[in-house]
Amino acid sequence: MDDIMSTVANLMALAARTAPKAHGHDCIATKVITGDQLALLADEMIKYGRETGKINFDRDGENVRRSDAVLLIALHENKKVGLNCGACGHDSCSGVNEKEGREFPGPLCAWRIIDLGIAVGSAVKTASILNADNRVFYRAGVVARKLGLIDGLLVIGIPISAYSKNIYYDRPTS
Repeated sequence: MDDIMSTVANLMALAARTAPKAHGHDCIATKVITGDQLALLADEMIKYGRETGKINFDRDGENVRRSDAVLLIALHENKKVGLNCGACGHDSCSGVNEKEGREFPGPLCAWRIIDLGIAVGSAVKTASILNADNRVFYRAGVVARKLGLIDGLLVIGIPISAYSKNIYYDRPTS
């Protein structure tokens, strides 16, 4: 089953890679993690939750531990689209200067965040078509970025599994 789930994760990465992007500029990076990296991510998610007092990092970390793979999708470049639309909170794209926040830098171009969302949607659609249980995890992205598992400004983790019951939905809340 490990080979099958690795294939599913790689097909999800393909879907994210080929998803449409604003101005046709590819600003998305993907990486599939399994094995030791998966265990490291799970351990560090639990640790991060304890150190910061933020809830549900432990719960999601245990979900990652039970997963067959995690697809990381990152916005690796905040290349401004140049619309001067103000969606990021600035009047013009030239006024946007990133600064590091608690977990991610900002402000980021809203259109690049939409690109990331479309890539995530394409990846989870692919998992669904292939009958792999999955869920979008903000918390996995935070810790994967801190660990340097993928280079990116904004990172999302999508764990996948194949059990008789979906492990990502029947779970306790903190």
